[in-house]
Amino acid sequence: MKLLHTDIKNKVLKSMITILDRERQAIIDANKKDLEAFEKEDQALYDRLIVNDKKVNEMIAAVEAVMHQDDPVGQEISNRTLKNGLNIVNTTAPFGTILIIYESRPDVTIEAAVLAFKANNKILLKGGKEALNSNLILEQCWHDALEENGLSKDWIKLLHLKREETQEFLKNPTEPLDLIVPRGGERLIHFVKTHATCAVLVSGRGNNFLYVSEQADWSKAVNVIINAKTDKISGCNALDKVLINKNLPEYETKVKMLQEKLEKHNVEILVDDKVSDILSQHETVADQAIWYEEFLALKLLIAEVDSLDDAIETINEYSGKHSAAIITENNEEALQFMHNVDSAAVYHNASTRFTDGGQMGVGAELAISTDKLHHRGPLGLKQLVTNKYYIYGDGQVRV
Repeated sequence: MKLLHTDIKNKVLKSMITILDRERQAIIDANKKDLEAFEKEDQALYDRLIVNDKKVNEMIAAVEAVMHQDDPVGQEISNRTLKNGLNIVNTTAPFGTILIIYESRPDVTIEAAVLAFKANNKILLKGGKEALNSNLILEQCWHDALEENGLSKDWIKLLHLKREETQEFLKNPTEPLDLIVPRGGERLIHFVKTHATCAVLVSGRGNNFLYVSEQADWSKAVNVIINAKTDKISGCNALDKVLINKNLPEYETKVKMLQEKLEKHNVEILVDDKVSDILSQHETVADQAIWYEEFLALKLLIAEVDSLDDAIETINEYSGKHSAAIITENNEEALQFMHNVDSAAVYHNASTRFTDGGQMGVGAELAISTDKLHHRGPLGLKQLVTNKYYIYGDGQVRV
């Protein structure tokens, strides 16, 4: 795709803001068809599927925020002139074509596309079948905005492929693909990594851990745990596992207090063998696979650890490398935790719910990357470009 001037890209986004507001009721009505057809056995997936007035406002706000951000393409990274006179300039450049595969959330159809487009990438959207009606009308909104400004609809395109067809497309794409971002659960990520023939940037599952140190402020710990677990269970930044240091003063009393608080929020509690001695009425973990599981539900595992090192080792073995937190009043201990836990975002005395592009100052996000290349954490506008070297000479040859 050709490089577009910033002005034309912003005109498309301005049109899109108007169109989303104009088509608000039609978008909500289309979403109602998806909601009515959805079987509510997966509450987290159902929550992600909902589009209401508030959600449309958030879509509009996301487009507007990206419109006002600086164009990330063509930004100079470095500029140096060698002794032989060659001027070497490294600048940001589009990836080309990005495919994002995602489940449920129709708002991804807006956020992913607006970021990719502003960064001058063509984007292919493969949403889940549960959001088909919602995604179709949102795609039409994009196409209207593009055509109003004289651009091809090919810049933003929804793929209508079944699972087997998607598998074949990943193996033998019918058009050039430069990057694939799977945004969903472990099965989706494994599916894409197994079949893709181009670069894959993983938007990992959550399975987030929080460690309560023996030097924690207990009131602070409880507030953070409740928020991280119950604020939005469908978020990939929600809390799944709590590790409590057995040397915490009044350990047993505090564990029972935490149980009472969680039960008031209707949280199902699982415990390890050691905590089961205190909370004997709760189910004890029998299957080791639960330690790897992202719950996406009002469900929390509470376990006992002996030390900071024990907590770090447990988190690095089982977590999804998304977000991890420590509650402690000891800053040195916090830094040791944050340096050694292998996660995209590490927190000291704060909820994991802040691992979000908007909350972290990035703006709209394509996903939260748990890969280490080329970027880790929220994939915002500035992260949807690669780089390119421009070398200016005057007949130089290498000798």
